[in-house]
Amino acid sequence: MRTITLIVIHCSAVRPDQESSAKDIDNWHRDKGWNGIGYHYVVRRSGQIEPGRPEETVGAHCVNHNRHSLGICYEGGLDIRGKPADTRTEAQRASLRRLLEELHRAYPRALIVGHHDLNPQKDCPCYRPVTEYADLQPK
Repeated sequence: MRTITLIVIHCSAVRPDQESSAKDIDNWHRDKGWNGIGYHYVVRRSGQIEPGRPEETVGAHCVNHNRHSLGICYEGGLDIRGKPADTRTEAQRASLRRLLEELHRAYPRALIVGHHDLNPQKDCPCYRPVTEYADLQPK
């Protein structure tokens, strides 16, 4: 079993009129020459949580941090003009919180961060997970 010290939140960087299912992301990542989807979970606008890579498999979502992290991607992250924005629906917010609560129980020492916290050149995930999930951070 891998030691998980980070749970990294991402957005799929699509506009409200675009979709990004786990299957779509898997195809995008394969087109880049990767070994399939780099995230462990995808949270759709409907709130549905789709599996990506198994948790025991190293992800491909955050350079220099994949070995010890899980990656969660929510569908969205761009406004209609293509500008970075927190576009999470209420259903996504609720599902993402439930998923993080489950993962926090399984990995209580893992910090919940946004991709931008590990790579400040990124806007992803277009909100501040460290603050929003302060109650789920390691004590």
